[in-house]
Amino acid sequence: MNWIAKLGIVFGCSLSLMFSTPSLVLARSTYPTAGTSVKHHKTKKKAHHPLIPKKKATSASAKKTHHPVVKKTRRPAVPTKTRHLKTRRHPQAARPSTTMIERGIEPRPEANRPDNGGDSRVVHLVSQAAPVNLSHLITARSAMIMDAVTGETIYSQAPDTPGQPASTIKVLTGVISLDSLKKDDMVTVSQHAAMMPKAKVYLKPGKKYPACDLINDLLLASANDASVALAEKIAGSEPAFAQLMTAKARSFGATNTVCKTASGLTADGQHTTARDLARIFNHAMRNPAFAHKLSVTEALDTDGKVVKSHNRALWQVAGTEGGKTGYTVAARRTYVGKFKRGNDEIVVAMMGSDTLWPDVKKLVEYGFVLKRKADLARAGKPASSRMLVQLGNSHQLRRASSL
Repeated sequence: MNWIAKLGIVFGCSLSLMFSTPSLVLARSTYPTAGTSVKHHKTKKKAHHPLIPKKKATSASAKKTHHPVVKKTRRPAVPTKTRHLKTRRHPQAARPSTTMIERGIEPRPEANRPDNGGDSRVVHLVSQAAPVNLSHLITARSAMIMDAVTGETIYSQAPDTPGQPASTIKVLTGVISLDSLKKDDMVTVSQHAAMMPKAKVYLKPGKKYPACDLINDLLLASANDASVALAEKIAGSEPAFAQLMTAKARSFGATNTVCKTASGLTADGQHTTARDLARIFNHAMRNPAFAHKLSVTEALDTDGKVVKSHNRALWQVAGTEGGKTGYTVAARRTYVGKFKRGNDEIVVAMMGSDTLWPDVKKLVEYGFVLKRKADLARAGKPASSRMLVQLGNSHQLRRASSL
């Protein structure tokens, strides 16, 4: 090979090397180096961080590009537990704010929100100008609060509206029985008396029972069979005894009371009023034997049987001295009782109630507050602005005598 051919080969190689070097540099600038990951490079550009809200897609194609796994595994910005702790209130903050109603102003709806346990507790300020009306706080159709010493009316709500008395009329049956019979007198139970409906103590027809036992059954257990047996023993028949009951009521000043049964079971023409019940019970409690029998929660009959009282106020309301409950479908729930705190004595009567014991508690607390206000007014002393009565469904009502 001559030197011209060799020179051409060298020249061609040089040209090849000259043009290949820029291509290599261009390739290296276009593709990642050895330390760069292609996957990571694409992730930086397209990946969606789970804690950063994703932008809304602007087109149908953009919605399709969002991977469904990212949506399912995305964690909320605020953990559920932390969110719950932020919204939970302190137990004390959950209670409704104490509302004082001055001059008979109605409580606002938010003041009656139930607190923990479902109780609705509203504190009312009883002003001298206009005491709060209880008609919107109790379910009783009619009610009466009477000063047991003077006989004056402390509070009344339709007190002269007549209605069926239910078993509260057994107060008259008990008083007449105590006046007419000795405790050792034996009473024979008739078939008519034994067939009386509940409540009853299931007396056996033809059997004789001591009068003291039947009176306990009558006043504590509100037994209908015992009341009829006593009525037949005293007057010969229940209708004749009912006439004695009406006459006794008249002697107590209860002029709107007519009795047709010894038990108080619903009967045509039988009626009484809340005012009459208060008068009857106040006079009956002046009989020591009657007052003693109604002051106990249970009694022991001569045969060893325990008779328990239906009057829950004895262990639920402070100052209870005695009371009588009643219920029939026509009368609804009825009640009459006497209460004493310090030197203050009141008689509470109500008829046609749907919530017996809450109504009793409200009437008793309200009655003692008004009684104390009246006593201060007669003494020429101003009533304290802190004379509060707590009216609600709580079993622990504030005692008026401690205010």
